Amino acid sequence: MALLHIAGAALNQTPLDWEGNLKNILTAIQEAKKRSIDILCLPELCITGYGCEDWFLSEYVPEKALAQLIRIVPHCQNMVVAVGLPMRVGQDTYNCACLIADGEILGFSAKQFLANEGVHYEPRWFKAWQPNRIERIVIDKKNFLFGDLVYLVRNIKIGFEICEDAWHKAQRPAFRHAKKGVDLILNPSASHFAFGKSTLRQAVILEATQSISCAYIYANLLGNEAGRMIYDGEILIAYKNTFLQANSRFSFQDVNIASVQIDLKTTKEIPTGITCVQENKNIDFAQAVALGLFDYVRKSRSKGFVLSLSGGADSATCAVLVAEMAKRGITELGLENFLKKIGYFSPQEIQQILEDNNGEILKKNINNDINEVLKKVMPRLLTCVYQSSDNSSFQTLQAARTLANSIHAVFFVWSIADEVISYSKKIEYVIGRQLTWELHDIALQNIQARARSPIIWMLANVKNALLITTSNRSEGSVGYATMDGDTSGSIAPIAGVDKHFIRQWLKFAQNELGYYGLKAVNQLVPTAELRPKENAQTDEKDLMPYEVLQAIEYEAIRNHASPKQVFEKLKTQNLENETLLKQHIVKFFQLWARNQWKRERLAPSFHLDDYSIDSRSWCRFPILSGAFQQEIQELIDG
Repeated sequence: MALLHIAGAALNQTPLDWEGNLKNILTAIQEAKKRSIDILCLPELCITGYGCEDWFLSEYVPEKALAQLIRIVPHCQNMVVAVGLPMRVGQDTYNCACLIADGEILGFSAKQFLANEGVHYEPRWFKAWQPNRIERIVIDKKNFLFGDLVYLVRNIKIGFEICEDAWHKAQRPAFRHAKKGVDLILNPSASHFAFGKSTLRQAVILEATQSISCAYIYANLLGNEAGRMIYDGEILIAYKNTFLQANSRFSFQDVNIASVQIDLKTTKEIPTGITCVQENKNIDFAQAVALGLFDYVRKSRSKGFVLSLSGGADSATCAVLVAEMAKRGITELGLENFLKKIGYFSPQEIQQILEDNNGEILKKNINNDINEVLKKVMPRLLTCVYQSSDNSSFQTLQAARTLANSIHAVFFVWSIADEVISYSKKIEYVIGRQLTWELHDIALQNIQARARSPIIWMLANVKNALLITTSNRSEGSVGYATMDGDTSGSIAPIAGVDKHFIRQWLKFAQNELGYYGLKAVNQLVPTAELRPKENAQTDEKDLMPYEVLQAIEYEAIRNHASPKQVFEKLKTQNLENETLLKQHIVKFFQLWARNQWKRERLAPSFHLDDYSIDSRSWCRFPILSGAFQQEIQELIDG
């Protein structure tokens, strides 16, 4: 038998973007034809996008998806293509993959295990298909097989595992397909990025190829599809416990294909394998958020970003990530294609940016001169403002200015002192007495944060830009934020990671990614700078050490442990003495329960870890509750 050229394609899709999604699918098919690819696996639900959410409950979305599929079929001559879409059969909707061969539909495989934990709510929209069940459906008076199928095509047997199907150990479809002599498993996926997840995927894939001696194609979605989830676009091709091909994740391209040639019938020896890239949390964070920001700004049709740059760690991280977006996107796409794809530059603006002071077009190979390119691009991507109050320090101003200048962002400075005085005097008139720090500490802190919000929002509105909010997970979990103040914004890019991680990542960004403008930021002790300077306010003094906060948060939120269980787990880690640890655990649970209303109102955030505090997508908690009073008392009494 001749060699088969098999491939997976990662696609950057958008929910309900019918023509855009179709264009990417057809581009992948045409590119596969140019490469003489025989079998191509596209991602899960690639026709509709995975993130349609409750629109999957409508009748028209599956109908429209089927109509789009019919448009795709004629383009699949002389090749085999797997395409993901929702299918409505009777009163139920199924998450399916259609297998097309030589311009004809061979059948529809339905997903058997629906993701229903963490960020996933698939059973709300789809019905799980029963193993070994096969039915016939009628489309335009033609009969097609539907269900748990194995297809015979090109003299090989092909079976499916659709994303979640592969994660169910002994129940996974691949093991049942083995009894039918399957040669190739296709896995169209919509598997969101999380730290460490690629390593887990690799193990799941190798488990199948080792147990049943088959080939395996895994093809994931790519990019920030619907706002919160980022897909790494990973493609993995394996055979007999060996990876033969893998792509580079987090591509800024809409279509990314990886392929390999293999003879599935006569190969006795395993082809030469590859070593998959090992995950690095610091690098993955930069790559994932850079791509997430790029897709968010262009898909929301916004014109860049506005950021209140305080000189602290959180806002500095956000600024650097926008710079990383530009650097990585321009390096991969080229300057002109980057500017065209981001979507808000006119042809005249693009030409102006491309020309240097001598009227010469910037060199196509920009990797050696990326800093010169960023000087032209970043002022149009990021506007930073240092909004000083009477409690702001010269050190944070200098840190903010130095960082903004080093990444070539626009930088402004203005004072909110007049606004704070004006608001305070109005309240003093109403209550008939003077506000004091002894009696009105929280109110006097919050008014400074809130006074910054209207004007920075106005700047974002005037620019039609996205306002970045700098909330992180640690401070969100305990409500250490001012609603309608420092939480104001359109997107919270770092709300999925903890402050302890952010502080070490900034040092990584300075030393390993070359952001030397972070030096002053990294030398500062984190502080809100909302109390008078003589108070020497710091975040950890207000809360607790961030390392301790993160450890408590992980056990309490990720593992749903009680206060006493958290204490028993952490007391062996020697984070601090047991008396202080108990006090911090009590404080955490009290603040967590008290501040759910704040988390309900946080700006959309990227899901980056194996858990988050986003009440919309991962951690649902009642706004009103018993506040762990009994559980806290058990810890104190213990």
